[in-house]
Amino acid sequence: MSARLQSLRTAIAREGLDGFIVPRADEQLGEYVPACAERLAWLTGFTGSAGIAIVLPDRAAVFTDGRYTLQLTQETDAANWERVHVVDTPPPMWLVPHAIGRRIGYDPWLMSEAGVAKYTEAKLTLVPVVNLVDAIWTDRPSRPADRAIAHPLKWAGQDSAEKRKAIGEALTKARQDAAVVTDTAAIAWLFNLRGADLPFTPVALGFAVVEASGKATLFMDGNKLVGLDGWLGPDVIHRERAELATALAAFSGRVVRVDTGGNPAWFAQTLRAAGATVVDGPDPCALPRACKNPIEQAGARAAHHRDAVALCRFLHWLDTDGVGQIESAIAARVRDFRAALPECRGESFPAIAGAGPNGAVIHYRAIPGQDRALGANETLLVDSGGQYGDGTTDVTRTVWTGPDDPPAALRDRFTRVLQGHIALAMTVFPVGVSGPHLDAFARRALWNAGLDYDHGTGHGVGSYLSVHEGPAGISRAGRMVPLAEGMVLSNEPGLYVPGAYGIRLENLMLVQPAQEKWLRFETLTLAPFDMRLVDPAMLTMPETAWLDDYHARVVAEVGPQLDGPAHAWLIRACGAAGSTAANHGESSGSSAKG
Repeated sequence: MSARLQSLRTAIAREGLDGFIVPRADEQLGEYVPACAERLAWLTGFTGSAGIAIVLPDRAAVFTDGRYTLQLTQETDAANWERVHVVDTPPPMWLVPHAIGRRIGYDPWLMSEAGVAKYTEAKLTLVPVVNLVDAIWTDRPSRPADRAIAHPLKWAGQDSAEKRKAIGEALTKARQDAAVVTDTAAIAWLFNLRGADLPFTPVALGFAVVEASGKATLFMDGNKLVGLDGWLGPDVIHRERAELATALAAFSGRVVRVDTGGNPAWFAQTLRAAGATVVDGPDPCALPRACKNPIEQAGARAAHHRDAVALCRFLHWLDTDGVGQIESAIAARVRDFRAALPECRGESFPAIAGAGPNGAVIHYRAIPGQDRALGANETLLVDSGGQYGDGTTDVTRTVWTGPDDPPAALRDRFTRVLQGHIALAMTVFPVGVSGPHLDAFARRALWNAGLDYDHGTGHGVGSYLSVHEGPAGISRAGRMVPLAEGMVLSNEPGLYVPGAYGIRLENLMLVQPAQEKWLRFETLTLAPFDMRLVDPAMLTMPETAWLDDYHARVVAEVGPQLDGPAHAWLIRACGAAGSTAANHGESSGSSAKG
């Protein structure tokens, strides 16, 4: 039995509890967490970005979603941990047969009230306690201590006072005195700050309370703000993180908005104990942050144009010298091409390079010494992104190594994924439509062949912030948040055949007005799709036209910045898809089973 698991069970018994919940989360409940918050990985070995463990005296389980199910089996010990799909068997459902009438501990800093409610509604008894993992994690890393930096108006496009004024007016209209803000990206956006506290996401850890007056209190370790007092302005009060409970007590008798699904439960519990009225409501920064202003939209275009040059240089290298390279070296190579750009601030997430069957692991991570070399006549899935002061990128391409032609069945599958990508990119939709309404557009060609993929089709992306940003997304299980002008979303349908290959094709798109009360997508990403994997006979005429127009744009906008060999490669890679367009009908591949 794992020594760490046994130590936790000993701590659970010592506290008079019958179990303990260990989410993969930090105090901001974000996707990316500092090393000191990687409790789930320390306890179980599972390193995915979404998961939760439950430990009981006689059994324990780790839960994750479809992106990480294969990774979960690879990284955890079946002798100690049950591996459970979080959608098929939610944690409360798993816990009910074993824990009714028993006391299950949880850390109120690491779970939201809505998250806790899922357990209590199942008649389970949850007890807030000081985190038990921290008590046994003797070599736990210290909290990040890097300084925050100012995010200039040339990229932010709007100063903090204007943002706080708009939020204050919204709070006044809702008859609320203040709102709690805990999301690190929201803090960064609201105060025009960036930092280095999280890997790949340029934020500084902290919390804030914004008042209806437009004034705000920023709770952040003081050493992070050295030299930034003038930047924050006179209406922003700085207090140390340790002063949070005292500061919240001052809201006794007042109405405070708390996002019970996104803020740690500790905030609502502390405010109620102080006599405040807690009102559930969304993070007031989430929607305005997602709707990029004109300066941020221009920055997104510039960042993607710049990023495309590095990506095309990488794809040329891959096509020339990729066979025989190990996956971790390929991931390092795409990072190096971006790092050669003077404006690049780093990766927006760890690059994924999955060769052959490893491409079927949706969020595969190559480990040096354990990864495989890219072989001839197989696929490679590369998912990567960059951070720039004016924008964040995220792009996935699946390529064929050759030298032989791809099998017909593989071309069929790839083309169906591409058809879904094109269908979503071409969609024009009325104002008020949400991402879940559009998800099926990207799946139709796959569904027609009895195929599907177990992840969402698109996520929001920040402006030199998190590569995964709410509140909008494109997923059948997503939130019904209407898409709005200025939102940046990914378009990434896929298909995964365990033990064989994975396909994912991802561009980022910017929501733009189409006509009165209608919206459309502007594609930001510029990189060729591998035409060797496309079956042109399956494409309809509109799909062919979209693909040819897209590749013509890539050649026109990126080509002039490439040197001779890379430029020649790009011209070949963007060869016309319409060469066989006259040889097929409008829907030759749209309904046949594959």
